Amino acid sequence: MRMTERPGRIGKAGSPAGAGELLELVRSGRAVTRGALQQATGLSRATVGQRLDRLFRAGWLREGAGGPVDSPLGGRPSITLEFADSHAVVLAADLDTRHARAAVLTLTGEILAEDSGTLVIGDGPEAVLPELGRWFGELLEKAGRPAAEVCGIGLAVPGPVDTGTGRVVQPPMMPGWDGYDITGRLSRAFTEHTGAAAVPVLVDNDANLMAYGEQRAGHPDCAAFVLVKVSTGIGAGVIVDGSVYRGIDGGAGDIGHIRVGADALCRCGSHGCLAAVASGGAVARRLAESGVPAASGADVRDLLAAGHPQAAALAREAGRRVGDVLATVVTLLNPGVLMIAGDLAGTPFLTGVRELLYQRALPRSTAHLDVVTSRLGERAALIGAGALVVEHLYAPERAEERLRALGV
Repeated sequence: MRMTERPGRIGKAGSPAGAGELLELVRSGRAVTRGALQQATGLSRATVGQRLDRLFRAGWLREGAGGPVDSPLGGRPSITLEFADSHAVVLAADLDTRHARAAVLTLTGEILAEDSGTLVIGDGPEAVLPELGRWFGELLEKAGRPAAEVCGIGLAVPGPVDTGTGRVVQPPMMPGWDGYDITGRLSRAFTEHTGAAAVPVLVDNDANLMAYGEQRAGHPDCAAFVLVKVSTGIGAGVIVDGSVYRGIDGGAGDIGHIRVGADALCRCGSHGCLAAVASGGAVARRLAESGVPAASGADVRDLLAAGHPQAAALAREAGRRVGDVLATVVTLLNPGVLMIAGDLAGTPFLTGVRELLYQRALPRSTAHLDVVTSRLGERAALIGAGALVVEHLYAPERAEERLRALGV
């Protein structure tokens, strides 16, 4: 009698689960033995073996230690399967207005080499992106990994991004970048400085990638997670059911341009935006006007670290303004975690946020809310960018395409 596959987890358009789906089950930890994969997919032992053979030949899977013996009669333990994170690396960079950070990461998010330095985003993409390509070449040498092992590049930028095209859309803090082909230019810069073939480049907003990295690293079970970055500007990243919520064209989370009734002129050209009165840049301007040397959110961060009383007072006031807006955000999204990150993410600012947030939001909206500060710090966007690349390249459909391209 001819054996048939049992109905189970299926691939695209009703087809049986392919190698990409099996890889996803192993990577997520939902099925990490051959028997568990059979049960999860309904595929026969032989078919599971064929699918896994493709993944082994690609170098994407490896065998781990034996698992527990389920049968009371004993027997040999099942061999576990693991995602082989050493077969490739990811490059990631995080651009701020006057500073950048870049790294080489493993496929599971471990940073192998990292560097940071001055890189002025206002100099434009033709100055910034080739420099990032040079940084990447140096970092690969530092990490001891050949450029041919790079499978993709992730880039965080301080502006709204249409992720379908990888282009920023009317970014207030990125003059000269609107509609620019970032993915194509950065891919070419990587090739120019390493000699390696072009690789996929994914671009997203920095707050989105910070939220993605932080949620995955510290709050993986939180179904609704909000991160607010308060640095030179203000932005928010929202993670719902493990995925970044971007809106229809990448504009979700741009809370820095909510009008709060003030008269201050914002960098976007409007008056009264939250960022114009409560960002690190706004606090720096007020300090400079009173004779305290400060030109950016980073300067405010340094003053707060030194215990500067005026900086602390202004940061708390800024926190109250942001907390007033976040009361609406929390009421609308009902998150389990609200994380404050960026240059102002210290005790004075957080105190101000909590004062207004708990005063203005309904008790039901905050009853199960944790208000916390960043766990990953300055590396959050790098780790989020690396994770975004890996999730994109090893998603079931894309994995199948890449396996075919490898000839396995």
